[in-house]
Amino acid sequence: MASDPAPNPHATQAEVDAARSDPKLANVLYHDWEADTYDEKWSISYDERCIDYAVGRFRAVAGDADWPYEKAMELGSGTGFFLLNLMQGGVIKKGSVTDLSPGMVQVALRNAEHLGLDVDGRVADAERIPYDDGTFDLVVGHAVLHHIPDVAAAFQEVLRVLKPGGRFVFAGEPTKIGDAYARKLGQLTWWLTTNVTRLGPLSGWRRPQSELDESSRAAALEAIVDLHTFDPSALERTARDAGAANVRAVTEELAAALFGWPVRTFEAAVPQERLTLRWRLFAYKAWLRLSWLDENVLRRVAPRELFYNVLVTGTKP
Repeated sequence: MASDPAPNPHATQAEVDAARSDPKLANVLYHDWEADTYDEKWSISYDERCIDYAVGRFRAVAGDADWPYEKAMELGSGTGFFLLNLMQGGVIKKGSVTDLSPGMVQVALRNAEHLGLDVDGRVADAERIPYDDGTFDLVVGHAVLHHIPDVAAAFQEVLRVLKPGGRFVFAGEPTKIGDAYARKLGQLTWWLTTNVTRLGPLSGWRRPQSELDESSRAAALEAIVDLHTFDPSALERTARDAGAANVRAVTEELAAALFGWPVRTFEAAVPQERLTLRWRLFAYKAWLRLSWLDENVLRRVAPRELFYNVLVTGTKP
């Protein structure tokens, strides 16, 4: 980490303006800004709840035949959510976190240390991964492909650093249709929450204007860093064209996404102390019930393109 750049958690307006034409700079600024609060914002934890979620996503697309993987890397790790929870769930023995954001790598390594997990980390560009050929048995990523300018180049790099027979698993990527309705729901919820909380009786639910302004600057960056949405079939073709074998994509979250995006946006727009344990349990249990509905009912009748998340896996020949 000594040679890695330092995090820059408070981008100026001038830096934001410069990032509008540079998606990689925008990714660094946005994710450095979010690093220390990212787990809280997205209700990320490293306990049974998120272990079950991460392991469930992995199993849904890749099965469990080859567990545990000896050495794995998370591409675009953020705070380490996917890798660290997969390690705790017995999927992976030793891990490496990589991210374009120095702040995210710093937080991911801190999380790993707190959990007592064997993890190292590098600031890394997904299109030029700083590891030798054939280093890893597994490469994973969660909500990362849509941030990468050249997804095909990233797949080629992933296959390069995998050992022959090694596997990749990417989850949490937005579909084209899912992203469209999620963004509209998020924008509407933000507008309603920030305007309704201007009213006197609800003013205690309003975050300080300085925090809302900073969130708005971050949202401006978010619109830049979210570069892609995916058609599941096209994503499979991209992986195959890069040289992957045994490629398979599945989708999930329809009813759960229609509920989850307004809830997440509301939680980001109000003071955190207003979100009681009772509220968080309600939101989580409702999401679980709707996820069950998606998996057991809607997946059988709705086209996979309608679901919000796409997951993809494949192997190196």
